[in-house]
Amino acid sequence: MAQRQDDDSESRRIIERVANESSPGGTSFIARAAKGARDHVTAAEADRSDPIEVWGTRIGRTLGLIVALGLLIWLVYFVSRGS
Repeated sequence: MAQRQDDDSESRRIIERVANESSPGGTSFIARAAKGARDHVTAAEADRSDPIEVWGTRIGRTLGLIVALGLLIWLVYFVSRGS
């Protein structure tokens, strides 16, 4: 019987979470994705007591983003050239 109550409470928790994420009053998917990307690049999860780790993470992630965008631009240029 305890297992059934646990399953019911877990189901209710999941339903409430989905309702909160998809409700009109909540933040949109694009806003959450933009905030997640900003937090990722700015190293929001890094240990704030170690400034070297914070700046190293920020620099590495920014360089990675620049390289990825450069490769994407090169790919579009290569494909649009036709050869």
